[in-house]
Amino acid sequence: MEIKKVVVCGGGVLGAQIALQAQYCGFDTTIWLRSEGSIGRTQPRLEKFTKDRLESLKLMKEKQSEDVFAPGLVDSYEDFDYEASVEKVKKAKEDLTLETDMEKAFEDSDLIIEAMSENINDKKDFYHKIQDHLPEKTIICTNSSSLLPSSFMEDTGRPEKFLALHFANNIHVFNTAEVMRTSKTSDEAFETVYKFANDIKMEAIRLNKEKAGYILNSLLIPFSIAALNLYAEGIASPEDIDKVWKIAQGAPLGPFDTFDMIGLKTPYEMGKALAESQDENSPYDLKKISEVVGKRVEENKLGKETGEGFYKYDDDGKKID
Repeated sequence: MEIKKVVVCGGGVLGAQIALQAQYCGFDTTIWLRSEGSIGRTQPRLEKFTKDRLESLKLMKEKQSEDVFAPGLVDSYEDFDYEASVEKVKKAKEDLTLETDMEKAFEDSDLIIEAMSENINDKKDFYHKIQDHLPEKTIICTNSSSLLPSSFMEDTGRPEKFLALHFANNIHVFNTAEVMRTSKTSDEAFETVYKFANDIKMEAIRLNKEKAGYILNSLLIPFSIAALNLYAEGIASPEDIDKVWKIAQGAPLGPFDTFDMIGLKTPYEMGKALAESQDENSPYDLKKISEVVGKRVEENKLGKETGEGFYKYDDDGKKID
């Protein structure tokens, strides 16, 4: 099967980036959103991520270094045409369609990528609602960060055409795409999505059976919980926890830098789910961790996007010391 029309459901931090990437790589891409209010929230994200991509191209032009190379935008420096790439980034944003009408959004769709909030009941409800609007050919992917796709595959009405496709944040730079099947995913659907991931300039990674958190989050979540626990227990500040990690590991970002970059809503939803099923032998107080993050979410301190998370940021997303 050939993928031509892609619909990304949800215009959050990752949904907006996925849609821009698919459109940039030549796919006819629509973002389906619940309401006009959702469109109003998504448009500034598209502006921001377009600006980020243009800044990456500028750095590539100025430095000609692998340290600033953006593999999601350019295959190699040998193929790098700065002016053409800039125009292509701008055109991708201009050509994106934002739609609230399911019938219009899903018409003739080949691939649906669900990138909605990390809430299993919301996802199930969404899959039931879209069933009558999808062509028979349509493959559905979830970008869920921590939920197993088998938990809601039957709710799609087409489990053989359902699987997971998970991206890291800043996908034009950190260009991994984990393709994970369920026990019912057909080989055709799996291979079609694997090819699509490569076609949008991702490094496609095959996961041949389900694993909550995929590879990336299986590594990242324990690390994140450990960092949050140090803070929640009053052992150290976010600044000092980040400083230790960055200096000792030579890492560009610390855990709290990362929380602010991806936004605090996703860590909060994952933390709540983990707290509800906490093992009594766990070395961490997940309920306390959930409360610490939840307080910031309630105050709308969601990270860079709102100007404050664990750190404060200016209008350009630069950290305020």
